[in-house]
Amino acid sequence: MPELRKDPVIGRWVIIATERAKRPSAYVQNREKPKQGFCPFCRGQESHTPPEVLAYRDAGSPHNGPGWWVRVVPNKFPALQIEGPLKRTGEGMYDRMNGVGAHEVVIESPEHNMSLADHSPKQVQEVLWAFRDRVIELKKDQRFRYIMIFKNHGREAGASLDHPHSQMIALPIVPKRVQEEIEGSRRYWDYKERCVFCDIIHQEEKDQVRMIMENASFMAIAPFASRFPFESWILPKEHSLYFHEIQKNQLVDLAELLRGLLARMKEVLEDPPYNFMVHTAPFEHNGIPYYHWHIEVIPKLTSVAGFEWGTGFYINPTPPEDAARYLSGKVADIQEIQASQIH
Repeated sequence: MPELRKDPVIGRWVIIATERAKRPSAYVQNREKPKQGFCPFCRGQESHTPPEVLAYRDAGSPHNGPGWWVRVVPNKFPALQIEGPLKRTGEGMYDRMNGVGAHEVVIESPEHNMSLADHSPKQVQEVLWAFRDRVIELKKDQRFRYIMIFKNHGREAGASLDHPHSQMIALPIVPKRVQEEIEGSRRYWDYKERCVFCDIIHQEEKDQVRMIMENASFMAIAPFASRFPFESWILPKEHSLYFHEIQKNQLVDLAELLRGLLARMKEVLEDPPYNFMVHTAPFEHNGIPYYHWHIEVIPKLTSVAGFEWGTGFYINPTPPEDAARYLSGKVADIQEIQASQIH
């Protein structure tokens, strides 16, 4: 029988459509093949991007030239422009402001055909350090209230170039999705005087049915009210508001776990398109006790259609407990799932 589940953070309900249960092979499709030819992100093509704002490179190698292993450049076609005042204005009942912000591209490696799932944990660490370093720098601009770090992997997930890269957008407003999490976390705190994300961590450690993998500092879970098949969250075990305050030992653990999760998704789902987003507290919320930064990883395996848009409900045909068994590599459990679906 289908099941309704409530997300404990923002109160959103989802439908877990158990009668439609699908195993990974059901999601494998003929995906668009990478395009060949010129790539502005490849080694030796540095002059075809805007000047770098950060690069980890060999000592003595020239700026905006070869010799780098992670490089950050402004987006050539930015969603927001960094120049100018916000200039908030009203037009009757409507509000507007200038499209001020920063839009940057993190080129994760000079290697065109290697994704984060393929790289060593050390290279993934370097990408995460680049995220952190740019957040700390962009945070100095008083116009910016939030910085969204995200990755689109694959054309179906919104990537316009095949060369592996992530993006960062500094915003003069707090995104609605993050604000909903802040408000939901505050309500939970007001009721229980505990962090809802810390409670999720304790519950998943106890239950072990939606746990995908963990190490000393982080865990990856299939959330109880997953919106999408094989949706996964990465949560720091130690309560923390801000991604950019991560310590070195924690970052090493995060790189190991993020790479491991993406490698498992690549293996189990045959390199699916996916998005990941880093949800961190807005700068202005310094000191609040109820929010907890995390990463959401969402493979693009199903489409959002009229019912979802009209109701705000999501229909997930793969229960998170099954997704966790596949992604954690519990072969015996996979065989049990497949047998039950045949019958």
